[in-house]
Amino acid sequence: MAFSERITRLKSSLIREILAAAQRPEVMSFAGGLPAQAMLPQVEWQAMPVSMGQYGMSEGEPELREAIAREARAIGVPCEASQVLIVSGSQQTLDLAAKLFIDPGTKVLVEAPTYLAALQPFQLFGADCLAVPQEADGPQLDALREQLAQKPAFGYLIPTFQNPSAVRYSEARRDAVAALFDEFGVPLIEDEPYRELVFDGGSATPIVSRLRKASWIYTGTVSKTLLPGLRVGFLIATPDLFPLLLRLKQAADLHTNRIGQWQALQWLGTQQYREHLAELRDFYRVRRDAMQSALLEHFAELADWQVPQGGLFFWLKLKQPLDTRTLLQPALAENVAFMPGEPFFVDPEQNHGYLRLNFSHVAPERLGEGLQRLTRVIRQAQQVQLAEQAVAAVAG
Repeated sequence: MAFSERITRLKSSLIREILAAAQRPEVMSFAGGLPAQAMLPQVEWQAMPVSMGQYGMSEGEPELREAIAREARAIGVPCEASQVLIVSGSQQTLDLAAKLFIDPGTKVLVEAPTYLAALQPFQLFGADCLAVPQEADGPQLDALREQLAQKPAFGYLIPTFQNPSAVRYSEARRDAVAALFDEFGVPLIEDEPYRELVFDGGSATPIVSRLRKASWIYTGTVSKTLLPGLRVGFLIATPDLFPLLLRLKQAADLHTNRIGQWQALQWLGTQQYREHLAELRDFYRVRRDAMQSALLEHFAELADWQVPQGGLFFWLKLKQPLDTRTLLQPALAENVAFMPGEPFFVDPEQNHGYLRLNFSHVAPERLGEGLQRLTRVIRQAQQVQLAEQAVAAVAG
């Protein structure tokens, strides 16, 4: 049987595999980005028109596109509804962008670390990913300039509570990033799924609002704030890119789920939605703070981290690095799941010792028990590593 050559680059999603393994009720999972079950809102369907069961427009429901454009303009994104494309979760934006820009060997700029489910479609289509290291308030600017000078097809950035690092770019860093993208004329894909999940105040306008020359795609979703099961996301694109993305969408799935679009429209921009977001932030702030307390108790000697100002994750760096992928099976044997850090890097073998821990899913009263199990697994692995290093030193 003959397959396309890109199938040789097809990788499974480690996070989906971990989530499948963590489905057992006894497993405490810090692995995924699952919203808390208790905060999924009750929704009504009775008023939905029967016509929503019919085929729809590839662009998406006109009223929903208008609502998204209105919300986007309110945070500084210059757009009209004609630039909005409704997609099947913001993950589809990444797939469409990969199809639009990437041939084997095409250079693509990403953060280090970056969202692993972005690397999956980019590398599937053969991208040569150029990595830019993260600092506390955004990418290293010298490294960004150096990589942009190589003229990548686009840059992919997550500037607000970045997944996995939880970094939020400062205003000054956003200005500098926009200036560099304009200088080199490189298109920007800005991904903001966590923008509304802010716990400590402060806000920053999107980078695309600061661009003057470069083309751009801005993408978001209701998966983290409403219902991930709706699979409703959106992209907003400059007029030079939008028609091509629309045709790719038509070829992919004709149109996004209209029933999910209708439900999203009942919430976006409403007082009910604003109240829901306020409750969501309060709920997750409590869980973030509980995770911070539990980490200080159990991980202070093992790792370093920054307290996230929003999003759903803590990003830990072990003081004694090891390949955290080797901890997965021992952790699952202890009925605890986490996300190794290596898959979030273009060059995983050069970036051992990171863990991404989700704080939205496990109840605060169970955090200590779960983290204690995880520290036990890490300490045992580090003891083995030290013993092996000692033997190697003697043999050497």
